[in-house]
Amino acid sequence: MDNLEAQSQEETRDEVFKEDIKEAADFAFSSKVAKVFDDMVSRSVPFYSEMQRMIAELAADHAQENTNVYDLGCSTGTTMMGMDAMMAPDVRFVGVDDSVDMLAKCDAKLKELGVVRPYSLELANLQENVEIGNASVVVLCLTLQFIRPIHRDKLVKKIYDGLVPGGVLILVEKILTEDSMYNRDFIKYYYKYKRRNHYSEMEISQKREALENVLIPYKLSENIMMLREAGFSQCEVFFKWYNFSGLIAIKK
Repeated sequence: MDNLEAQSQEETRDEVFKEDIKEAADFAFSSKVAKVFDDMVSRSVPFYSEMQRMIAELAADHAQENTNVYDLGCSTGTTMMGMDAMMAPDVRFVGVDDSVDMLAKCDAKLKELGVVRPYSLELANLQENVEIGNASVVVLCLTLQFIRPIHRDKLVKKIYDGLVPGGVLILVEKILTEDSMYNRDFIKYYYKYKRRNHYSEMEISQKREALENVLIPYKLSENIMMLREAGFSQCEVFFKWYNFSGLIAIKK
């Protein structure tokens, strides 16, 4: 490995919480986070690559000709990159995020991959002004958990209304256990996972503190109830690992 390659790897490695932070602040998808986000999420989310493959597979089976596929909270574009390889070229991608830095990195990655399908990247706050229309697939991968609970029902209903008949919502979330007695154990297993991926105790602790008021998980049953109340007639779990879960819901 030459010095240039080593420097590049060092610059994209997640060390956001490596140093002692004197004054804790809420987690934000800043330019600093955008630079290391791919490493951060791959080391912080169990089975992330398999989860992405499953999302792409499900999306490809439900995408309809001449419709839109939305990735809400698209971050650096990993989900769209996975879907692009499996989906017909007449499907249009719409990536939405509220971080300019994330969208810039997403655009660069899609261009580097050579994506030729029509796509647009939109800067929008999902709690306020996102528009969804002619959609056959909408993906919320680890995104809804960052939306304030007071806005979640409205967003999910907006997604439902923007889907064509037979369209699906693919939702991946960090969750709470149905019985609180298991929460402590599942969190313990999750932090063991992060240690295996070479996060220090300080990094784990400081990120947990930064996320405390930002990432607000629901129980799996609460997410399913929210989907059903929005109008989704069928809902199925396709992924589960301790306190992470994936759901697919269809609009009949």
